[in-house]
Amino acid sequence: MLATEPADLSAAIGAELPYLRRYARALTGNQTSGDRFAAATLEAILEDDTALRSATRYREGLFHAFHLVWSSAGAPVDEADGSLAARAQAHMARLTPGSREALLLHSIEGFGPEEIDRIMHLDAGEAAELITVALHEMESSVAGRVMIIEDEAIIAMDIRAIVEELGHSITGIARTRREAGALAKHETPDLILADIHLADNSSGIDAVNDILAGFPDLPVVFITAFPERLLTGKRPEPAFLITKPYSEDQVRSAVSQAMFFASTATLHA
Repeated sequence: MLATEPADLSAAIGAELPYLRRYARALTGNQTSGDRFAAATLEAILEDDTALRSATRYREGLFHAFHLVWSSAGAPVDEADGSLAARAQAHMARLTPGSREALLLHSIEGFGPEEIDRIMHLDAGEAAELITVALHEMESSVAGRVMIIEDEAIIAMDIRAIVEELGHSITGIARTRREAGALAKHETPDLILADIHLADNSSGIDAVNDILAGFPDLPVVFITAFPERLLTGKRPEPAFLITKPYSEDQVRSAVSQAMFFASTATLHA
C-alpha cells in the first residue's frame, strides 16, 4: 500500500495524468470523451482515494481508479462522426469484452498482465488471454495501405516489416515534409505512421496536417522520443502515440488500433 503526504500524492498523479489521458483517448476514440473520463477519475479520487492508495504504485492505482469509473459508465465508445468511425464501431461490437482495454494497457502503457489483472479487476491470468484475443481479432478485421513518414532508414525498414507482417501494404516511405505530401498525392493511404522530427529539419506534424487538409478522415499514429512534449493538454492531441524506443508489440497494437478504430485525431504545429 502507498503511504504519502498529500503534496506528494498530487505531484505523483500529475506526472502520470498525461499518460492516463492518452489511454483514455485511445480507448474512447475521441479526445473530448477521453479527457472527460480522465477528469471524472480525478473527481472520484478526490472523493475516495482508496483505489489509488491500495495499489503498489501510483500509476497502477490511477489506472485502476479510471477503470472503476469506466466500468461504472458501461465502457462507452463515442458516437460515430463519419463513415470510418461508423465502420470501426461496427467492428468494436464484435470484440471480446475487455480485450481492447487489456491490449492498450499492455502494449501502449506498458503494464504487465498481472498489473492489468489488478487494474481491470480480472481473475489471475485473464489479462494475458485478453491481450492475445484482442490482437487476433483486430488484426484479422482490418487491412489497408499504410504510409510511413520516417527519416531514419533502419527504423523505417523495421516499421515497414512489422506493418507488412500484419497484412497491410506500404504506399511508401517519406523522409521529409515535401516527400510526404507528394507520396500521399501519388497514392492515398488508409493510415499514416509518422515521426515528429524529419530530415532537413521539417516537421512530421506539419507533414501530416498538409495531408489531412486534403484527406481529413485518415487515421494517424505518431512516433516520438519525447511524448511529454505532445501530451500537453492543448487541443488537439494525437489519440495514438508511440514512444521511442518502441517495441514491436507497441507498433502492432497502435497500427491495429488506429486502423481498426479509424482515429482521425492529430496535432497542429
